[in-house]
Amino acid sequence: MVKYSLVGYDGSDSSRRAFQFAVDLARCGGGRVRVVSVLQVTDGGSDACALMMSDSGAQRSGELLDELRALVPDAESLVDVEVTLGSPGDVLLSQVQQHGIDHVAIGHTPRGALARWLLGSVSSDVLARAHVPVTVVR
Repeated sequence: MVKYSLVGYDGSDSSRRAFQFAVDLARCGGGRVRVVSVLQVTDGGSDACALMMSDSGAQRSGELLDELRALVPDAESLVDVEVTLGSPGDVLLSQVQQHGIDHVAIGHTPRGALARWLLGSVSSDVLARAHVPVTVVR
């Protein structure tokens, strides 16, 4: 039985669906969900730089929790949140090790071949390297 699921969350429709899937799974088995939002400096930078230069991590975590509560009103009782910097695939995979995650739910947003080649795919990266079950939600 899945006890602790990890969701990579970026606010996209597919990440919202992955979050909902993980919450439903947690409710069925008495588990919890860890939601991680990863900021990349290369993604336009201002949010990530603000997080690096100030102690706004707690504020951003609160905003993330508010967004999750809008999707699932009792989210706070089931969810742990973290906003961090780094490469999304690497961060999510390190979370698996650090927090005893036994399942990953991740959204997948289709991209063209050029965008996949230039930017990569977080879901593909996690699928290729994770040592726990991964559910890709479309």
